[in-house]
Amino acid sequence: MAPTSMFPGFRARTVQVGDPGEDISIHCLYGGTGPALLLLHGYPQTHCIWHKVAPQLARHFSVVCADLRGYGDSSKPPGLPDHSNYSKRVMARDQVRLMRALGHERFAVVGHDRGGRVAHRMARDHRVAIERLCVLDICPTLTMYENTTMAFAQAYYHWFFLIQPAPFPETLIGHDPGYYLPWTSGGRHGNSNTYTDPAAIAEYERCFSTPEAIHASCEDYRASASIDLEHDRADLADRIECPLLALWGERGVVNRLFHPLADWSEVATDVRGKAVPSGHFIPEEVPSLLLDELLPFLARQ
Repeated sequence: MAPTSMFPGFRARTVQVGDPGEDISIHCLYGGTGPALLLLHGYPQTHCIWHKVAPQLARHFSVVCADLRGYGDSSKPPGLPDHSNYSKRVMARDQVRLMRALGHERFAVVGHDRGGRVAHRMARDHRVAIERLCVLDICPTLTMYENTTMAFAQAYYHWFFLIQPAPFPETLIGHDPGYYLPWTSGGRHGNSNTYTDPAAIAEYERCFSTPEAIHASCEDYRASASIDLEHDRADLADRIECPLLALWGERGVVNRLFHPLADWSEVATDVRGKAVPSGHFIPEEVPSLLLDELLPFLARQ
């Protein structure tokens, strides 16, 4: 598990969240006092992405930094034929059950990358539970797939590589995960990844480099290209009503190829946000700027 020294004052807990007879657990760190706040990471990372902002947020909130199903130290079950056990609906349910186990019936959620997609589904399926939603460097999954261009496919090649039938991507990644991970974390975004703490890099490497983790992350993407799109299409007329903050990196693909405020306004009624001077990994690249945006948004009643 990640060194707790990266999250001073936080404690670790692993909670069973599966249906009866289903052995699924979600690992998290939690700390602080105040209104509840859930932080969800993206691919190919873990809750460690929040280590530069979680201690400051814990001065104001009861913060939970969780590993998604399939990532970190959370469960990594084999994917079902229809990928439904890695749908964002199921992954969102995991996190709601985790928060309830920790005593939080209502909470705000901030999601980066894949975590933002889980948070988006959570705000649709668990409207009573979600008070505020912040998504980092994403647009809605359906919007992004339906507006695929050559430029997008080149930049987000992994969206189309990881959804290939098992065990094709698993075999290629598993041959040398130590080579693949730095490329997909930084190289494909055109940066040298100098902003990531070496302890966080070591944790990402530890958690990603097993066959179970590689398979689970592929299943996450396979679900997004299949069952998640079915769920999103079914909800097109039912817009999210909780306040939504969208932040994205000026140097990122989302900024170049999509229109985040307009795209999120298609699925939510109360949207605000802006680009920040960073690439894709906002919590690690510009933590102070992220805090400047999050704190006033989360504090509004």
